[in-house]
Amino acid sequence: QVQLVESGGGVVQAGDSLSLRCVISGPTDRSYSMGWIRQGPGKEREFVAGKKWTVGGPVRYGDFVQGRFIISRDTTRDIMFLHMKSLKPEDTAVYYCAAQTRRSPGVATQASEYDTWGQGTQVTVSS
Repeated sequence: QVQLVESGGGVVQAGDSLSLRCVISGPTDRSYSMGWIRQGPGKEREFVAGKKWTVGGPVRYGDFVQGRFIISRDTTRDIMFLHMKSLKPEDTAVYYCAAQTRRSPGVATQASEYDTWGQGTQVTVSS
């Protein structure tokens, strides 16, 4: 069974950068989607970014990202990153690492498509 552990959250100021890390353990498959989902205060869970768990696999981003975030993978280890820049107060949320552990043709782009979740890491952006 896949297990996910996030780290890297914190309190930053608007305009700052921050990188999140997700350590993935357990059996993975190149057909899986791995992604980042966030949930702001009083909001629904929102897709941030996702990729197929294969080197060079497709990547998708939520519309709000607008080039500010990059999802990446350490190809030598099962670690995924979310590099965020130009952070805004509205990016304040709990960020979850998530996996879709069933085979599907494309990158999962809805929070509801992910079936395995980490515990989340808080990102707070002050104005």
